[in-house]
Amino acid sequence: MTDNTFDLGPQALIVARLADGVGEERLADGTPCPDYAVRNLLGHLAGLSVAFRDAARKDLGVSTGTAPGAFVPDIASGWREELSKALDELADAWRDPAAWTGMTRAGGVDLPGAVAAAVVADELVVHGWDLARATGQAYDPDPAALRAAYGFLHAAAEDPTGGGGIFGPVVPVRADAPLLDRALGLSGRNPGWTP
Repeated sequence: MTDNTFDLGPQALIVARLADGVGEERLADGTPCPDYAVRNLLGHLAGLSVAFRDAARKDLGVSTGTAPGAFVPDIASGWREELSKALDELADAWRDPAAWTGMTRAGGVDLPGAVAAAVVADELVVHGWDLARATGQAYDPDPAALRAAYGFLHAAAEDPTGGGGIFGPVVPVRADAPLLDRALGLSGRNPGWTP
């Protein structure tokens, strides 16, 4: 790891622990993602973990070329083990300094490796909160991943061509609110959301 990189491992582990804490009876529950039940959110986390693992490895193909909105993801039997493995592999792939250099692809979009790392940090931080909030679990994201996610979301919200936010309209949050709440607002989420 260099000065411009960070370890995605702690945040990936947090998400894996949250997923492990989801009871089967919660899979149909709603989430802060309007079109996703818990099972769909878990399927999305599994898919993005594989896609961004492959993006880090520069192994471009179907996993990195499919737009996230192309279908509603779901889980299959064995999802706990598959998600945990995909998150481990994701974190490991981003520990290679080569992942952070050059160009790669994720979600069908070509982007610099360092930007892809910020995107996946955002995905893990925000969807970690989504999962925790939907299933009633405590959530404390990894500080390095949270800072990267906030930086990415802030830049996206400030981009005049981006429409004020990439995941939906920005939700106003107090300037002195915790960093997680400010990141959630930039992601189009209400930090006070409850099931």
